[in-house]
Amino acid sequence: MIKTRLLQTFLFCSLWLLLASIANAQSRTLSGKVLDENGGGIPGATVQIKGTSSGTSTDDKGAFKLTLPANANTLIVSFIGYKKLEVDVKGKSEVTVNMELENTTLSDVVVVGYGTARKKDLTGSVASVKAKDFNKGVLAAPDQLIQGKVAGLMVINNSGAPGGATTVRIRGNSSLRSGNQPLYVVDGVPLDGRTAKPAFTGAVGTTPDSNPLNFINSFDVASMEVLKDASATAIYGSRGSNGVVMITTKQGVPGPAAVDVNYSVGFSNLLKKLDVLSASEYRKALSDYSLTNGDYGADVDALDAITRTGITQNINVAVSGGNETSRYRASFGYLDQEGIVKKSGFKKYTANMNGRFNFIDNRAGLDYSLLASHSTENLAPISNDAGFRGSLITQALQWNPTRALYNPDGSFNILDDGSAVNPAAMSAANDDVVNINGILGSISPYFKFNDNLEYRFIYSINHQVGEREAQLASFINIPGILGKGQAFYATNTLTAQLFTHTLNFNKQLNPNWHLGAVVGYEYQKYDYKGRGLTANTFTTDAIAYIDALQDAPQVNTSINSFRNPTSEIQSVFGRVNLNWMDKYLLTATLRADGSSKFGENNRYGYFPSFAAKWVTSNEEFLKGNQFFNYLALRAGWGITGNQEFPAGASQEQYGTTNSGSAGLNNVANPDLKWESTKQLNVGLDFNLWDYRISGSVDYFHRNTTNLLFNLPTILPAPASTYWINVPANIINKGVEFVVRAEVVKSNDFNWAVGVNATFLKNELTNYDGAPLLTGAINGQGVTGASVQRIANDYPLNTFYVRNFEGFDKDGLSMYTDDGALFMKSNPNPKTLLGINTELNYKKWTLLASAHGAFGYEIYNNTANTVLPINGLGNTNVAKKLIGNGENLSNAIATSSRYLENGNFLKMDNITLSYNLGDVSKFKNASIFVTGQNLFIITKYSGFDPEVNTDKSLNGVTSLGIEYGPYPTARTVQVGVNFRL
Repeated sequence: MIKTRLLQTFLFCSLWLLLASIANAQSRTLSGKVLDENGGGIPGATVQIKGTSSGTSTDDKGAFKLTLPANANTLIVSFIGYKKLEVDVKGKSEVTVNMELENTTLSDVVVVGYGTARKKDLTGSVASVKAKDFNKGVLAAPDQLIQGKVAGLMVINNSGAPGGATTVRIRGNSSLRSGNQPLYVVDGVPLDGRTAKPAFTGAVGTTPDSNPLNFINSFDVASMEVLKDASATAIYGSRGSNGVVMITTKQGVPGPAAVDVNYSVGFSNLLKKLDVLSASEYRKALSDYSLTNGDYGADVDALDAITRTGITQNINVAVSGGNETSRYRASFGYLDQEGIVKKSGFKKYTANMNGRFNFIDNRAGLDYSLLASHSTENLAPISNDAGFRGSLITQALQWNPTRALYNPDGSFNILDDGSAVNPAAMSAANDDVVNINGILGSISPYFKFNDNLEYRFIYSINHQVGEREAQLASFINIPGILGKGQAFYATNTLTAQLFTHTLNFNKQLNPNWHLGAVVGYEYQKYDYKGRGLTANTFTTDAIAYIDALQDAPQVNTSINSFRNPTSEIQSVFGRVNLNWMDKYLLTATLRADGSSKFGENNRYGYFPSFAAKWVTSNEEFLKGNQFFNYLALRAGWGITGNQEFPAGASQEQYGTTNSGSAGLNNVANPDLKWESTKQLNVGLDFNLWDYRISGSVDYFHRNTTNLLFNLPTILPAPASTYWINVPANIINKGVEFVVRAEVVKSNDFNWAVGVNATFLKNELTNYDGAPLLTGAINGQGVTGASVQRIANDYPLNTFYVRNFEGFDKDGLSMYTDDGALFMKSNPNPKTLLGINTELNYKKWTLLASAHGAFGYEIYNNTANTVLPINGLGNTNVAKKLIGNGENLSNAIATSSRYLENGNFLKMDNITLSYNLGDVSKFKNASIFVTGQNLFIITKYSGFDPEVNTDKSLNGVTSLGIEYGPYPTARTVQVGVNFRL
């Protein structure tokens, strides 16, 4: 028996060896290298045996080794950014593959709704910005990466605070209320657009919002696409009217494991100081105006006392790799940004893991992604709506420069209750910390029925928890705080879930016709809730108030909580792309959205779009033309919607008061529906002179109707508010130009310049309701004042003020028609400009970018109420007011006197880098230095014309008002990049 088994084993082994030797005789080993356009190795390039799923990837030097079957004669070699090549390897044991760059202006793959497309196949207006073209510097959120890079896109930093919110507009304002921000989509997941940061109105007012994109690490972003017209955005239906920004994060590529490291350190200082009086100038002014009081003998710079050189550290590490059946990328990021205002700053920790598994010969697979973040925001006491005592910046501007900040014993110089607030003391007394933890996770299995048809499912969850602890010490001389103190604690929770099913079909039907289509079903659910507690009058300062909330008397403690009604969206959508001979392209989309936000009689909205493209350069009469390499005409029309209004706005809602009573606070409107925007876009794309010049020209016309608005009810109504659709039109129209030229192109030196410009016009028409006031003004002497009006046949937020005519013989202000109010200038820029350039000389690279806005005015609320001449002798004043003939008793009033030209051109950043190449074990190493916000050319007298303080009134948005904001910083940053 044992002999029989031994014989069987011997025969089996002999047979196995024979088969192996036969197989070896029928296969061979091939080695090779894949090189870039400069002869350097390309790591991670895919090398596949044609007709099979077998292959490999190149190592970190671009080399590969592959075992080929005897009948394998061709390899397919591919890498992102290069043309896919078929390489003949018949009878060869070694091969060198020289890759050719794709024409990136036409062959770039861009992300569109529920899929991707080659740039040359787009029929809509889509701008794509890749990582190499992003803005450099200290950037807390990814929307700042593309500031000035895209025609029609306006990105305004609402303040200079680290992590602060931005105002983003694509082709103008189209809503009376909030909801003008675009829809952000991260790796196919639409975001809620809110943040879990609890809001707080303290002793100095309401602090500004934070950026809802702070949880994303800019280092992880691979590209950003801006979808601007209806052809591109209608696939997102009731959320597409303000445009869509697609954020695509970096993914792993097949190849050996690689570690990418980025480290930088930056130093920030105040970009600009306001011209207020120094101590010596203040004394002279007191003498000139014959004032005997106001000189306290000191010499201080209050703004300097509360500001500093902010140091920022940014560390990013990413590991990626994989093979043909699986790939991965994991990254960790740490940002520690000190604000230029003391005790302010922003820390962020991010961890990102994504990858892909392929099964069943690449017919099935699973994509996964998990982005986890933790941020800590230390807030300075700077508010949007401080009263006459101001918040930190206005307190510093107002502080009498001859009055000491500290007493001889080193204690703070605290004035009487209700007098000017010492900004150094205010900074020390205030503690305000926000911690937000969040995850954005998704899992996406897919199955390819064949080469043309793929099903994909996505489930994602976005969960954030925000916690805020704030307190103000009892030694601050603010009524209600002095001798008492104040503390605030709150926590908010924001959860969004997404379920998406899509079926994609792509097929070359015959040599002339190509068909692409996608259909899908999507369901989203949003929940938002919060709890808060405010207390004052504490008996001891030995324990932090926030840790002893029970110390405050019950009568001085208030508790609040909220839970927004659950918001749900159920959608069915589809898109068809038809291409005939790469000459004529048609796109049609349709989305049906059912939303719980809409009234019960308008649960569903339907959003179609149609677009066509004629590639003129592929016609016989232009083929071979030496001037036009590419020329195409686009046209599109469609309808999109805006449902960015509070959940439950169409329903009856009840609320409670601190006294325990409850009642109806919103009247139901069963007919409430989404805002609707009809968009027309006509565009021309071109590439000239051997692709040395490329660009586009677009004309757009957007007509928004069914405007959402919240009106006070007429008593004796059972509730205070009522949501309606206002029958009016908001028109945004304009022209966009984009041009990029490769001015110099050679082996050692290259220079490229890009310019984008947008010309906009905004107007409200067919509105016959009562004019709406907004643009609230705060500060000394202006209680209840506003400076903007929504009125028919005017741009949104037109300034509505007295017309200032100068001073009379007594130095008092003169106004037209005894102070009548007039519709004045426009806060909406008429022209947006972006300029970008890149120079390469051997291993040196110089990048520079600037942007600007023109044809608009800003209301300087700071000059109006913080630094008026009548403060002389008590508070500081603007230097330009001394000797201008104004009487010290001139009353403070809003007027056109404080409207200033907002035109500006800002040098966003200049980056100089040197490519060290491979140094020891460090691959592709480079060092760089970046200057950010280096200078600004403007006539505006405030800190920065690119500021938008939230001055909304009764829910009506404002634009173009500055009020004592957190100042903008100038930053110099140095850093290093390398791969291991």
